[in-house]
Amino acid sequence: MSTFPRLKTGAVMQYPASRTAHYSTQVFRFVDGSEQRYREYATPIRRWIIRLELLDEEETSRLREFFISMQGRSGAFEFEDPWDDSVHSNCSLENDALLMEFLGEARGRTALIVRENRN
Repeated sequence: MSTFPRLKTGAVMQYPASRTAHYSTQVFRFVDGSEQRYREYATPIRRWIIRLELLDEEETSRLREFFISMQGRSGAFEFEDPWDDSVHSNCSLENDALLMEFLGEARGRTALIVRENRN
């Protein structure tokens, strides 16, 4: 299985960075006005927004090759959460398009969203 590429520094993302945890709850309302609730899954689905700036040509090339090999949202890979170093083995990209901007030498930037998948 593929692994999300690291920068030359060894990091997977730069700051500011953000992550979210998403829960899904079903609510059934009965005729008498009462409700019954249950979770659709036991653990949250995690999502990381990765903003990368000041990338050199090698780093942008590595990210582009990774994106192509994943075929956008289609592929699955391992992602190491930089907050707690936990490895999530079934993640994918959330977009089918990779936007990269080049502002000069070693000044490339992009943003990616990584999403944890459910089996």
